[in-house]
Amino acid sequence: MGSEPAILSANTRLSRLMRPRSIAVLGAGWAKNVIDQCRKMGFDGPVWPVHPTREEISGVPCVRSLAELPEAPDAVFIGVNRFATIEVVRELAAMGAGGAICFASGWEESGEAGLQAQLVEAAGAMPILGPNCYGVINYLDGALLWPDEHGGRRVESGVALISQSSNIVINLTMQKRGLPVAYVACLGNAAQVGLAELAGAVLADERVTALGMYVEGIDDAPAFAALAEAARAAGKGIVVVKSGKTEASRAAAASHTASLAGGGAASSAYLRQAGIAEVDTLAALIEVLTVFHVHGPGIGARLCSLSCSGGEAGLVADLGARAGVTFEPPTDAQKDRLGAVLGPLVALANPLDYHTFIWGDGPKTEEVFTAMLEGYDAGIYIIDPPRPDRCDPASFEPAIKAIEVAQAVTGKPAFPVSSLPENFDEERAAAMIERGIAPLMGLETALEALVAAQRPAGLSGWRPWRVVDAGEAVLIDEAKAKAMLAEAGIGVPKGVTAAGLTALDVLGLKAPFALKGLGFAHKTEAGAVRLGVTDPCDEDEMPGAVGYLCEEMVVGGLAELLVGIRRDPVYGATLTLGMGGVTAELLADTVTLVAPVTRAEIETALKGLKLWPLLDGWRGRARPAVGRAIDAALAMQSMMAADPALQEIEVNPLILTATEAVAVDAVIWRTS
Repeated sequence: MGSEPAILSANTRLSRLMRPRSIAVLGAGWAKNVIDQCRKMGFDGPVWPVHPTREEISGVPCVRSLAELPEAPDAVFIGVNRFATIEVVRELAAMGAGGAICFASGWEESGEAGLQAQLVEAAGAMPILGPNCYGVINYLDGALLWPDEHGGRRVESGVALISQSSNIVINLTMQKRGLPVAYVACLGNAAQVGLAELAGAVLADERVTALGMYVEGIDDAPAFAALAEAARAAGKGIVVVKSGKTEASRAAAASHTASLAGGGAASSAYLRQAGIAEVDTLAALIEVLTVFHVHGPGIGARLCSLSCSGGEAGLVADLGARAGVTFEPPTDAQKDRLGAVLGPLVALANPLDYHTFIWGDGPKTEEVFTAMLEGYDAGIYIIDPPRPDRCDPASFEPAIKAIEVAQAVTGKPAFPVSSLPENFDEERAAAMIERGIAPLMGLETALEALVAAQRPAGLSGWRPWRVVDAGEAVLIDEAKAKAMLAEAGIGVPKGVTAAGLTALDVLGLKAPFALKGLGFAHKTEAGAVRLGVTDPCDEDEMPGAVGYLCEEMVVGGLAELLVGIRRDPVYGATLTLGMGGVTAELLADTVTLVAPVTRAEIETALKGLKLWPLLDGWRGRARPAVGRAIDAALAMQSMMAADPALQEIEVNPLILTATEAVAVDAVIWRTS
């Protein structure tokens, strides 16, 4: 790991492991399961059980040792204990095997320090998945290196699923939404093969249409960003459920920046900038994959909704607003065309309740569905076919056909959406997907999925900074920190420093002053800030201060911002911007980006703040110098890029006047 992989090339080092022509299995019980799964799925290559004492496993004759195999196997499932696994891997590597699944647990995750490193050393150039790994299912070729149940079937094409949790991906294979799954793969401890390489290996198969992932941690952020860009170029979308959003990378903050960049803000920013869709639920993951499988990534944002019920139309509007969907009204030309069919009693709006006047009339329904869709990027068609075991769904067929006709005529995605997920049966859904229609199950999940599928295309060539191995950081006192900022071109107040209050020479400054005790990361909480001071000599000493800074107070301030950049143990560095001051964490109106970022990205991020109107002349107020704030953020990014020892730079507040941006309070942490 650590360099960009040979992405989407069919000739990767994982090719034999992922698409084997021969399989060997070790371990009695696990071997039987693998053999049975391959037989059940119709794998047409040999599966060789290797066991020192057994004559056969699941009716297949055993060989006593790896040396007795007729040839080096393409793929091996190793179901023996962790200590034996190391020697098996060493022997497989020496004989030229294509790769192995290391199933055993009890490695670094159990405190066995160094054991995993021995496994990697034994493997050498031979790829291994795991250890502590469930394995791989190839539904395209019927090759299963998998010791447990699963819910998939043979397919000719489909999506791939990769997970850092075996149970999660097993659950995903049990979906009944008609989505064809081509590959299932687990990473386990990812001792050797990482996320980007495994993802690239499945996406390299031309029969794979999209990739869904359950991710607990990203091991190589630059490599995975490169993978995402290559996937987009190939027309293959990636969607992720990211767990672990409360882990240590954002906790235990010694700054507002670290606290406000938490809760998954950094991971979500990374995925967004890399052009990867993110959802919060497994149901939404399946639905986005359905969209990607049928239509590819990047559907348009302008959606229309059609239903034959006012209640459904109202529900779509409410849930759409919650999901971030704005339903634009139809044009006058569309209204004329719709009104000619629907008549004067139907209010022509979006979402559209087309009533039941045309129910069962195929040509009229097709005209309405098509006329509405032509004015938008994609359409939502609420349809809940009656359950076939108790009802007759025949009356719904004209409407279902009209959805398909609308998509065929307009060339735009038309999504049949059931109000409840169980209201579309698997057989019907699978048949629609085969015909190029993407049914979505459950209205709320469908809206979440459609918003996620609109994820921006990502930034061409963007790669996050490499993670910098940091030693223990020390706090730079504020006076020195501001000198560093001033050298970088960032405005700071005019001030003086001294070891004691009586030594402060303020003759060259204009009162009132801001008086600060040095040596505190959070001066306000420590009581080390006094504002409106006229003579520092009249002030009391501040307990714990290692010196004092006396500055002119900024006049004419129109807004206060927080701007902070800090090293991140996963994504290199994150830049956080938002409304600042002592209430920054209370407001929590911030946005996080992953470095490097451009001026345009910072401007767009600021416009996404809830309180952006305050920075944009709200109700006739004077506009603060937002451009100078962007200059300051870019200068801080340049400082961090130029000096690997810098761990964090935070300015809070950055006071904006009509013409300037002034760093009133600054915190810099740097390794010594």
